[in-house]
Amino acid sequence: MLEENRKGNNSAILDIKKKFRLSFSIVSFVIVALFAVIIRYLFKPLAEYLSFLPDTSFTLILCIIFFLTLMGLYLFLRISKQSIRIIEEYSTRLERILTITSDLREEVYGDILLEKIAEAAMSITHSEAASILMLDNDKLVFKIAMGKESSTLTGAIVEKGQGIAGWVAESGTPVRIADAARDKRFNPEVDRLTGFETKSVLCVPLKTRSGVIGVLELLNKKNGHPYRKRDEEIIIYLAEQAAISIIKTQFIEDQKNYEIHITEMLLEAIDFHMPEKKGHSRRVARYGNIIAKSLNMPEEEKKRLYFASLLHDVGFLKIHSDNTFRKEEFVKHPLIGYEMIKPINFYADIAPFILHHHERYDGFGYPSKLKGESIPLEARVIAIGEAFDAMISETSYQVPVSYPDAVEELKRNAGSQFDPELVEMFVANIELLYTKM
Repeated sequence: MLEENRKGNNSAILDIKKKFRLSFSIVSFVIVALFAVIIRYLFKPLAEYLSFLPDTSFTLILCIIFFLTLMGLYLFLRISKQSIRIIEEYSTRLERILTITSDLREEVYGDILLEKIAEAAMSITHSEAASILMLDNDKLVFKIAMGKESSTLTGAIVEKGQGIAGWVAESGTPVRIADAARDKRFNPEVDRLTGFETKSVLCVPLKTRSGVIGVLELLNKKNGHPYRKRDEEIIIYLAEQAAISIIKTQFIEDQKNYEIHITEMLLEAIDFHMPEKKGHSRRVARYGNIIAKSLNMPEEEKKRLYFASLLHDVGFLKIHSDNTFRKEEFVKHPLIGYEMIKPINFYADIAPFILHHHERYDGFGYPSKLKGESIPLEARVIAIGEAFDAMISETSYQVPVSYPDAVEELKRNAGSQFDPELVEMFVANIELLYTKM
């Protein structure tokens, strides 16, 4: 699509070329006329070849040439000024579109992305209203509607092929209409629904390699002007970039849903496999979040810690339930969990936290005997949450202890088993939590 857009004649550049050709023609005519007069009156041997020129007053000829020169200069200056304005306007638009497309590429939330696309399109074209309709089977659904009386449109459905937007979705070609009421494709029902009066329309498809996924529709260029070819070209480019970003966010959202469902399935399997630890992983995730907040962790790091906490014991699924608490089998679960999770793309970055959540701060843990801050931060956080829950939980594999005793145990092992700074943060915040309870 980009290649097709590049091949299309750029209206702004064509405009400039036409105007410069006109000014060049005028200047050329003046120069030729002046040259002819000079030969006619100053070079007698060549004058016979220009005998067709009338023998009028030399002063009159000079006045005509002078007038033509001034007119040519005026036109040249005017055309140059217009051309510079067009170039500046086009350059400004291109800078804005590059900034906008960069912003669109970074957006990961689908609803916010669609709003940004509509706002950008309205701003660039100075439109009164904009809407984005996405294809759902053979129907177009209003996902975003902006402008006067547009709120009633969100969620409304248009049949593919119906109205201007439906025609664009079906044909896959853009359309620019100066007077919508005179166009046979225009469906006045939408205006009757909203009370908005559609005058001019610019509608372009949102296309990917697999086909049209929706349309971007702009209504009523401000000040009563019709949409120009330049508006169409810039919006086609925006639509191409927008379609790519929409597909990317849909993929990310699908991946998130898939990740959540897979995680829930694994948690249910862990709880079924080890009923004595039911709910343990979720509680560890909650305790981990307490430390994450104290550390002011960025959201992406919090997310990784959360999923690592939920799945830190996933390795037990490959250990027979009869052998779960035999030490020689128990110590294998971090490595088994790591090997299970590592090949899965959306879990790969949390695999090291699962592998090292039983390392000790003093270097006597397993499986790698890492020491101090060479242990991943998230693994150090999980170690504290897991130990605390194991001590106080009624369903723990060991006799539960009271909350104060569990806190004291953490403090005693700070610097040996646990990261002392993280223990301090956890204790301070868990005490506040338990005070409120």
